[in-house]
Amino acid sequence: MDDLGLSIAEYSVFASIMTFGGMIGALISGKVADIFGRRVTMWLLDLFFILGWCSIIFGKRAWWLDAGRLLMGVGSGIQLYVAPIYISEVTPKNIRGCFAAAASFTLTLGFSLAYYIGNNMNWRTLALVGASPCFIQVLGVFFIPESPRWLSKIGLEEEVEASLQRLRGGNADISTEAAEIRDYTKTVRQLSGSDFMDLFSRKYARPLIVGTGLMALVQFGGNSGISSFASSIFRAAGCSADSASRVMAVLQLPFAAMSIILTEKAGRRLLMMITSAGACLGCFLSALGFLLKDYHQPAELTSSMVFTGILLFSVSFTMGMGGTPWIIMSEILTINIKGSAGSFIALVNCFTSWIVSYAFNFLFQWNAAGIFFLFSFFCGSVVVFVAMLVPETKGRTLEEIQASMTLLQ
Repeated sequence: MDDLGLSIAEYSVFASIMTFGGMIGALISGKVADIFGRRVTMWLLDLFFILGWCSIIFGKRAWWLDAGRLLMGVGSGIQLYVAPIYISEVTPKNIRGCFAAAASFTLTLGFSLAYYIGNNMNWRTLALVGASPCFIQVLGVFFIPESPRWLSKIGLEEEVEASLQRLRGGNADISTEAAEIRDYTKTVRQLSGSDFMDLFSRKYARPLIVGTGLMALVQFGGNSGISSFASSIFRAAGCSADSASRVMAVLQLPFAAMSIILTEKAGRRLLMMITSAGACLGCFLSALGFLLKDYHQPAELTSSMVFTGILLFSVSFTMGMGGTPWIIMSEILTINIKGSAGSFIALVNCFTSWIVSYAFNFLFQWNAAGIFFLFSFFCGSVVVFVAMLVPETKGRTLEEIQASMTLLQ
């Protein structure tokens, strides 16, 4: 803001335009992944990220930065879909949740690194740091096998077994798993679902409601606004923005690591409910802190309440509320609607995230306590939604989960 003289509105555009790009990426992610495969799609998203980072690194005007964020958003929208889908399709059922949570952990590691070092370096240098992993993954994608379930969908049966053998090890017996994948693919191939409007038929109602409902409620819980403007929130509460951001960055890591274990041990439903309740309490504490600040209560009390609330929200979101919906989404969608339904669900996620990130600054300036009370309400709504509609998926094959969620008859 200082370097380019951005207004609050312009800064909000810069912060939120990435989620707008995410909507574009979400729209094309499923179709691209269905046509070209999971590996090519991951390679493509890295190109979007690299182009976006380069636009920021060499940017001379504000629109260069906005263009870079938009391109990165397209990559992010694709990544939101293809990463959990690929992980769920290549991992055994007993460790599927751990692997998906481990991916969320690396995401948290990246965020924490940015929070920790972002206050100590020029923003162009920080952008260069952000671009580095993208170059590594562009090369790494060439060394991973394609999803056996996608190969089965397009009829490459010999490649299915070769991919499974490579994933499970040279001496592993893959015959049962390969047969199960082939049989289920034949069953769902007889169903409609390739067209977008087929999603809204009765047999797909439950997975679509669960996927879109989880994404919308979680995003309306406020993470996009809180994570994008954490420094501004801490500053408004009277905390040291630099110190608070560093504490938040460091504290996220052990809780993200815990999610790797808890996703399989506790299960998706319980972890989602506990962490959503924690996020609800965190937002409520922050709202109460800002409310007391408005009534001129002691600064030490109000700042400590906001600081504690934001940290509680952050660790709760990191430990399960943020990543678990993507695990569930990747598990409940049948292969014939995975592309269109996954794109739609990712689009809902990006659109609601954009609403929150764009509107946050305006609402925060208008009524800081009110916006956090609203976030608290939505986080609490996630607990109710999961309790009523979301199934437990741990320890079950994708084929078992999807058959129970979809009316195949």
